[in-house]
Amino acid sequence: MNTLYIVIEFIVSLAALLFVLRFLLQACGADFYNPISQAVVKATDPLCKPLRMVIPSFRNLDFAALIAAWLIWSLAVVLISLLISGTMPAAAIPSAMWMGFIRTLLVLTQFYFWAILIIVVASFVAQGAYHPALILLHQLVEPIMAPVRRILPSLGPLDLSPMVVMLVIFIVEDILRRSI
Repeated sequence: MNTLYIVIEFIVSLAALLFVLRFLLQACGADFYNPISQAVVKATDPLCKPLRMVIPSFRNLDFAALIAAWLIWSLAVVLISLLISGTMPAAAIPSAMWMGFIRTLLVLTQFYFWAILIIVVASFVAQGAYHPALILLHQLVEPIMAPVRRILPSLGPLDLSPMVVMLVIFIVEDILRRSI
């Protein structure tokens, strides 16, 4: 049963990540013609298109993609509860929706943590290298890194903003995990 739970959680996290990425790609104004962006849009279109008829985009925010990630996690929480206990009382549905919301936010924070870590490592290993994934990660991470860079004093070639942002991410993740 534990293995099944791990497999379900992995698949749901991956699916939710695709929808969160779609939301972020549009919110950050990332390159739509990047092959990774194209793959994310193509993978998420079957669910986002019908949802967008009910939930329109607002400026550059694709709320249909974010709600799709939330719904996927909410349904997964219900499914996991059914697998563990065999029943799901109707009163537990708001709790499942809350947990789905928290899990979606955790996917978002984990994405940013790993994206920043990949960018930092890549800056040491392959300076100036062009790769579509690195370019896309830079475009997605820059909106949260730029305000921190403006606040922190310049230390020449050393950029401390990734450490500050990662510290904030750790704090937010801890708060989110405690609310589950």
